[in-house]
Amino acid sequence: MDTPVLALTRRGGLGRPRSPLPTIAAENMRQLIQLRWIAAGGQLITILAVNLGLGVRLPLIPMITLVGLLALANVVNILVLPRLTITNSATMIALLLDMAVLTAQLHMSGGATNPFISLYLLQVVLGAILLEAWSVIVIVCAACGCYAWLAAHSAPLLYPPRVFANLGDLQRVGGWISFALTGTLLGLFITRITRNLRARDRYLADLREHTAEEDSIVRMGLFASGAAHELGTPLASLSVILSDWRRMPAIANDPDLASDLGEMQAEVRRCKAIVSDILQSAGEPRGEDMEKTSVPDFLDETVSAWSQTHAGLPLDFTMEGLDRAALVVDASLRQAIWNLLDNAAELSPYGVGFHAKRQGTDLVLAVIDRGPGFPAAQLPMIGKLYQSSKGAGHGLGLFLAANVARRLGGRLEAGNRPAGGAEVKLVLPLSADPAQDM
Repeated sequence: MDTPVLALTRRGGLGRPRSPLPTIAAENMRQLIQLRWIAAGGQLITILAVNLGLGVRLPLIPMITLVGLLALANVVNILVLPRLTITNSATMIALLLDMAVLTAQLHMSGGATNPFISLYLLQVVLGAILLEAWSVIVIVCAACGCYAWLAAHSAPLLYPPRVFANLGDLQRVGGWISFALTGTLLGLFITRITRNLRARDRYLADLREHTAEEDSIVRMGLFASGAAHELGTPLASLSVILSDWRRMPAIANDPDLASDLGEMQAEVRRCKAIVSDILQSAGEPRGEDMEKTSVPDFLDETVSAWSQTHAGLPLDFTMEGLDRAALVVDASLRQAIWNLLDNAAELSPYGVGFHAKRQGTDLVLAVIDRGPGFPAAQLPMIGKLYQSSKGAGHGLGLFLAANVARRLGGRLEAGNRPAGGAEVKLVLPLSADPAQDM
C-alpha cells in the first residue's frame, strides 16, 4: 500500500528483546544459594556423624556456629536478591565467603589431611565459569592460600583407639565420599549454570539480529524519505498542468475528458498525500502519533480505505467480541494490515478473508487467502527480512508487519490452513475499555 514505511524507522521503533542478563545473574546466584544450603546441610550431618558416630572429638559449638552463619547468609541473600543487581563482585564475594567457612571448618577438623579439602575445586570451577578473568585469579589465589595455611597451621584430629586401628580405611572412604560429592555438585550446578549462559548467548544473538533489522529498516526509511523529496517537484508540476487543462474549453466541454481529468487530479492528490505522510513520519519521534482508539472503529476505517483501492476483490470481513475493545494504534499498524491484505490479494484474486476477534486480553487479526500456502521450510522464517516464497527481494510486507506487532507488544503468526491457503495473524494486546479510558 501507500502509507510510508518510515513509521518504523523512528528512533527505538523496533522492539528489542528484553534483556535477560540481570535475570541470568540472579539465577546463577540462586544456584550458589542452593549449593550453600547443600554445603550447610552436608557439614552439619558430617560434623554430627564424626563426633557422635565415630567418637572423634570436634569443637561442636564453633563448627555448628559456622553452619548457622552459612544459613544466615542464605536467608539474607534470599531476602535482598529481588532488590539487588547481581554484579561480578557480588558473585566473587559469595564464593569467597563459602571458601572462608570451608577453611574454618577444615582448620578445626584436620586441616589439609581432611579428605573434604577437595571441595576447594568446586569454588574454583564455579568461579572460572561465572566470574571475570581478574576475579578468577582472586579465587584461585585464595584457594591456594587457604590450602597452604591449612597445611601449616591446622592441628591433626585425635582419633579414639577403636577408630585409629582402621584409620587407613576410614580415610579412603572419606576420600571417596569427597570425590563423589565434588563430582556430583560440579555436574549438577555446572549443568544449570551452563543453561543460564546459553540463555544469555541466545539473547545476544537475538539482539544482534534485531540490530541488523533496525539498520535495514533505517536504510529503507532513508531511501523512502529521499524518494519522497524527489517526487514532490514532479507531482507539483503535474498538479499545475492538470489544473490548466481543466480550464481549457475543449476539455471542459467534453464530459468524458473532464471525468478522466478529475480522476487524474484525484490520483495526483493521493500521491501528494502519500509523499506528505512519508516526510511527516520521517520527522516524528517514536510514539508521538500513537493513540488509543476503539477497535471496531479502527478496523472499519482500515478496511474501508483498503477496499477503495481493491474494489473488484471480494473481502470477507468479520468482527467477533470487540464491541467495547480498545487498542493503542498508529499509522504503522494500519500499514501492516494493508500489507498483509495486499499479500493475500496477490495470491488469492478471487477473495480474501479478514477476521478480527478477542482472545482473552489479546486482539487476533487473521488474514486468510486461497493461494498455495507457505512452503513448509519457509514457515519458521516468516517475518524475517526478505524471506518470501515469491523469491529474492520479497517478504518486506511480512517483515514490517512482524516488527510493528513486536513494537506494540504483540507478535505475528503464520501457517497453512488444512482446507488450503495460508493464514497470517497479528496478535496484539488490547487496552482497557475505551469508554472508561479514552
